[in-house]
Amino acid sequence: MRIEQTILTNLIYNEDYTRQVIPFLKTEYFEDQTEKYLFTEIQEFINKYNNLPTKETLLIELDKRTNIPEKVYADIVEYVDGILFEKKEPQWLLDNTEKFCSDRAVYNAIMDSIQIIDGKSKNDLGSIPQLLSDALSVSFESYIGHDFLENFEERYEFYNKKEDKIPFDLDYMNKITKGGLPNKTLNVILAGTGVGKSLAMCHMAAANLLDGKNVLYITLEMAEEKIAERIDSNLLNIPLEEIVGFPKKLYDDKINRLKMKTSGKLIIKEYPTASVGSNHFRHLIRELYQKKNFKADIVYIDYINLCTSSRLKFGANVNSYSYIKAVAEELRGLAVEKNIPIVSATQTTRTGFSNSDPGLEDTSESFALPATVDFMIALVSSEELEARSQIMVKQLKNRYNDPTQHRRFVIGVDRAKMRLYNTEQDAQDGIMDDKPVMDNTTYGERHDEEEKMKWMTKKAGRRDFDKLFT
Repeated sequence: MRIEQTILTNLIYNEDYTRQVIPFLKTEYFEDQTEKYLFTEIQEFINKYNNLPTKETLLIELDKRTNIPEKVYADIVEYVDGILFEKKEPQWLLDNTEKFCSDRAVYNAIMDSIQIIDGKSKNDLGSIPQLLSDALSVSFESYIGHDFLENFEERYEFYNKKEDKIPFDLDYMNKITKGGLPNKTLNVILAGTGVGKSLAMCHMAAANLLDGKNVLYITLEMAEEKIAERIDSNLLNIPLEEIVGFPKKLYDDKINRLKMKTSGKLIIKEYPTASVGSNHFRHLIRELYQKKNFKADIVYIDYINLCTSSRLKFGANVNSYSYIKAVAEELRGLAVEKNIPIVSATQTTRTGFSNSDPGLEDTSESFALPATVDFMIALVSSEELEARSQIMVKQLKNRYNDPTQHRRFVIGVDRAKMRLYNTEQDAQDGIMDDKPVMDNTTYGERHDEEEKMKWMTKKAGRRDFDKLFT
């Protein structure tokens, strides 16, 4: 029995099957004229009466049609009389119906494209990619939404299910994210030049590797050897400046001991600046899996502003706001598609570089970037912090937890070994409140002035205070 016969038979006798597949079946998928007429009648009956037709009702309705040739009508009657229902395995039936729809959609798209190329269609050549894209995207999707009152048990299980996350080795980073970075997310570090964006990502990548994760580090700024050198310094406990000239035997011993500590892998891939985007990364992830059996658990991209968009070409008609927005959306889409967290970084604006208390508005090039990401932190440095070997972290956006909890905190930094570490609790004193860590910027001056105004108001009273300005 041909699959077309199986489909038409089940459209008459199998209601569960019919409800799932009828939205995806089309008349043009059936080549045989008899089957084409029969499907059209079944589809119209279901749309009109919201019920399945019987063999008898089909023949009655078909008999009313005046546009069916007599010979074709006779073939339809014979076809319908010969229909015998035989129950099939439900999933097998759905899978083969989906394959039938997909195959026919692609075949029809190719035939339509040939007509366009031969000049026998009113459509132009530019419509061919869309025709093929639509055909290749044909698939069954039975899920049409969450029923709030009926699906409460699934919802409760979701609430209490432990979410897979990639943890940090820094206590406060785990606190603010409730245990790490979830899959299907885009996470961004904001900082000025030289503050430590790449250092932070190299440290996180090294920690993930020690935790047994497969890490893909994509660099569009520094050479992959330089990234590897920083991670070597972190993992092997060798100051960066001492790696050159480090004894070969000692280096080999450290690497071999490192191999014994972890089951994870770290792949570093370098691309020229502003030459690649999400489609290239998608291809790389697929190629690594095919050639090296490497499936990334987390991806680092250094950094997001150096990526290209797969949808937009930067130019006179596309500004930086729209372009970076497109890049961020495409990278987040890749994270969702591959079910992984992606971590990247971005620069602050010129004013944000000297700001001791940066906000989302200090993101360079496009404010659409923080609107798209799931998690965003700022790294802040100062002479005082550098003297204490610390960096301040400020939460800017957090979809995983309440961003007002631990909005600011400090972590230790060992720049010689490209490493971050937990600080003592007393190091957080005076940091984890609403006051900036330093007051030598425009924000700090404004903060001091506001505090002074409040004190004067309280002491002199509102009436006397107003006289100061009259």
